[in-house]
Formats: sequence, C-alpha cells, structure tokens
Amino acid sequence: MQITSKGQVTIPLAIRNRLGLLPHTRVEFELAADHARIRKALRAPGEGVRGRVALEVLRGTADTGLSTEEILSLTRGVNRVTRRRR
Repeated sequence: MQITSKGQVTIPLAIRNRLGLLPHTRVEFELAADHARIRKALRAPGEGVRGRVALEVLRGTADTGLSTEEILSLTRGVNRVTRRRR
C-alpha cells in the first residue's frame, strides 16, 4: 500500500467494516513511537444533533386529514376514500 501525493491511503474494506468506518466518518490518529493508530473520532458535545433537532421540529406536522382506516384503504388499493369532516 502506498501513500498518494495528497497523503491519502485506502483503508482496506475488512478493516473499515470491523471498525464501522462509513464514508464521511471522522477518524483520529494517535502517534506511538514508530507507528500510528487510527480510530473513530469521539463526537464533540453537540455534534451530530442536527438530524435529531430537525426531526423534533417536524414531529406532528404531517396532518393528512385522513383516518388510519382511510390511509390503510389507500395502501390496499381501494379506489374511493372519503375525507373525514372536521
């Protein structure tokens, strides 16, 4: 394995799978004498909450005006669904 001119190496698939390293996963290196260790980086406080915040903002906003039975009728291929009156 060689380091590219940009200082990059390819982490073998077996190692990526074992460590759970997916694309865009942050990693950190630790120097120890004549070698380096790589591991998943620990998340900083507040990092990775963007998705959770977005879900909380959207929670409960999808009001179709249909009952559960009407939605199930749609998914089962029933042609006519009547809207519930409020």
